[in-house]
Amino acid sequence: MDLNTVTDVLRPRTQGAIPAWQPGDAFVAGGTWIFSEPQTGVQRLVDLTALGWPALAQTDAGLAIAATCTLSQLEDFEAPDSWRAAPVIGQCCRSLLGSFKIRRVATVGGNLCLALPAAPMAALAVAMHATCTILTSEGAQRSVPALDFITGASRTVLQPGEYLRAITLAAAPLRRRAAFRQMSLTPLGRSAALLIGTRLPGALELTITGSVPRPVRIALPENAAQADIVEAIDTAVPHWFDDIHGRPDWRRRITQLMAAEIRHELMS
Repeated sequence: MDLNTVTDVLRPRTQGAIPAWQPGDAFVAGGTWIFSEPQTGVQRLVDLTALGWPALAQTDAGLAIAATCTLSQLEDFEAPDSWRAAPVIGQCCRSLLGSFKIRRVATVGGNLCLALPAAPMAALAVAMHATCTILTSEGAQRSVPALDFITGASRTVLQPGEYLRAITLAAAPLRRRAAFRQMSLTPLGRSAALLIGTRLPGALELTITGSVPRPVRIALPENAAQADIVEAIDTAVPHWFDDIHGRPDWRRRITQLMAAEIRHELMS
């Protein structure tokens, strides 16, 4: 879509070349969303892709993912055998509502910053205890746990002039057994609920997205009965998301059912 309010498109090649933020600015990585609908308040685009950040870097701390890494690049990552949770990386990438052509352009950072309840990168980041590195156009830096990055539907902790630099998945959760569940109202629809479970000694962690306005992560004992799971979820979720992709009562019910399936899979 043509953005007829945009008067400048900047492609800085170094961090120092990123201009001071001004009202009407928008940082762009893949741009699959920003060019999909009118952006009447945007006057200047700052394209981050020319900065040349390495897409992926495996370290002792885990997996560092550049905000400009595309979903296809992340999906093609070959994880070490010790990362037992690695299959959920590809599952999250493929759960994005879009074709393989979209995944070749859409970025991990863009999906996270858009903060839609159905954002699969939010589920992955929260389940893997990721840390989000945030920069400002003046060069300041801060880190935020992925669990706290999204504050509500289409809302994040980013302040004017800030942009996401990287998401680092922690090594310890990547070494756990993991299970993935996703449900949509239609066969090719947006995720109405997306859950990831990981197993710890004597317990499991459950990350809930899609059915809630912002990601939720809870811990459950390995001997939790279905009633315990329902109670823990209802306690952790103050209200359920409501849009054309699913009613709140239905989202609550499928979240409970998929949580039980994940517990059975991980504890069997």
